[in-house]
Amino acid sequence: MKQRILMVAAENGALAGAKVGGMADVIRDLPDALAGVDLCADVIMPSYGFLTAVANQPQDLGELTVAFGGRLERVHVFAMPHPQVPEAMIYLLEHALWQSVPGQIYSQGSAERPFADDATKFAFLCASVATALATGRVPMPAVLHLHDWHAGCLAMLRAFVPEFSALKEIECVFSIHNLALQGIRPLSQDSSSFAAWFPELFASLTQGQKQLITDPRYPHCVNPMRMGIVLSDKVHLVSPSYAKEVLQPSKPEAGFFGGEGLEHDLQLKANDGKVVGILNGCVYSAAADVNPKPKARIQGAEFKQLLSAIETALVQWLGHQTQVSGVDMIAFARTQAHWRQAMAEQVPSLLLTSVGRLTDQKVLLLRHQLPSGLSVLETLLNALKQIKPTALFILLGSGDVSIAKSFQALGAKYDNLLFLQGYNEALSEALYQHGDLFLMPSSFEPCGISQMLAMRAGQPCLVHGVGGLKDTVEDGVTGFAFNGNSLDEQAEAFLQRLMQAIACFEGKTWPKVRAAAMAQRFDWHSIAEQYRQQLYCKV
Repeated sequence: MKQRILMVAAENGALAGAKVGGMADVIRDLPDALAGVDLCADVIMPSYGFLTAVANQPQDLGELTVAFGGRLERVHVFAMPHPQVPEAMIYLLEHALWQSVPGQIYSQGSAERPFADDATKFAFLCASVATALATGRVPMPAVLHLHDWHAGCLAMLRAFVPEFSALKEIECVFSIHNLALQGIRPLSQDSSSFAAWFPELFASLTQGQKQLITDPRYPHCVNPMRMGIVLSDKVHLVSPSYAKEVLQPSKPEAGFFGGEGLEHDLQLKANDGKVVGILNGCVYSAAADVNPKPKARIQGAEFKQLLSAIETALVQWLGHQTQVSGVDMIAFARTQAHWRQAMAEQVPSLLLTSVGRLTDQKVLLLRHQLPSGLSVLETLLNALKQIKPTALFILLGSGDVSIAKSFQALGAKYDNLLFLQGYNEALSEALYQHGDLFLMPSSFEPCGISQMLAMRAGQPCLVHGVGGLKDTVEDGVTGFAFNGNSLDEQAEAFLQRLMQAIACFEGKTWPKVRAAAMAQRFDWHSIAEQYRQQLYCKV
């Protein structure tokens, strides 16, 4: 009989509409890989008011009575077979509290009360999962696997609440996908606080227990990410290099992002041998392994296909707006101009691409101001115009409004930048398939999936040599990497390495780099064996 793992997560790419970031890809793909090493991984998560509607024949398991917020809440439990993995189950929890933004998983919140809505609904998720397990409504697994800060409170409930003491009998693993997001909220005196969520527990906490769950920098706040780190049996980081970086304090002024205030807890855990770095995987088709064909430079017909994908995405985005946005108007104009060039069989001499969230994690370096007064991105565009006048940089992303506005302004100023504000799966895939060089200058990257997807399609990457990027891109062999001990040094190194990559693109070694990138395999099934041996074995 297979050992069962229960994963607690906020996202799951196995269900339509349940993906926001890379964690959803992991929760989608990992159960299938684990099945290959004789492990059965179930997933439990909120339904958010819409996932049961897209579930495949969900089974109604009845209601739970969950103590939360000083009240007894009734939570409906559904179960469905995993759509890709025989024997595995997905449990969906229904309650109005998980529908704070209809049709969406996360809430934006506000600068005054960051994470307020989300912290409350994920604390409620943890209470509901603990109750479901303690009452037997969901079968007790051999291992409880918590993902990111959303599930951190469950490690605390397991450790502190007598009613959930049975959970101490099973191993608890905590995976960190992004240490920068920690779900920090007040200890008390707020409707979204520990005291509001668990009033009886708050009243009974000892000083020692409070010290284990409060934030080291803000002693009047609780930190769900810290709960997961301190109170789980093992901590998993999603790449070996990131597992080392988080043991060091962050130095934003030097362009280094490490433990983000939790490095001391992680160091203590590492000293006990309880910190594990295992790279995330990627899904590859059997056909690519049998007959890999690295692509040649983009041709007219392919460029037209890419432009059509861009236009389709723009139309879909506009369908959700009451007014046409300036950024989409600029993108339409740029697309039409390039379409006219494509009709004349003029294609970009070099196609740079980038796909990712508009956050400081991803694009801080592109926005960094150089001594010249120009940003790194603007300097890049000027350099491209000089050395390759017909080159094009297509940047796809959504997120921070201020970042989007700055990129929009550059998109209006430079005809060699096509900035697309939004996300579209088909367009992302087209950019991976048709680009020549993928840019990923992340300030930190726990693992990263975009570089793997670009390499899978035969597109080499230029990356910052940190975290999972360092572990997946070999400089000068499968792609290009840069480093630096400050933002200025990183910016200079990035621009210099870009020029060297472009020179390589014009030379004889480019096909070898491209073929080597495409031949890389970060296969989930081999990675699953590391999970079995390093995470799921007896503590």
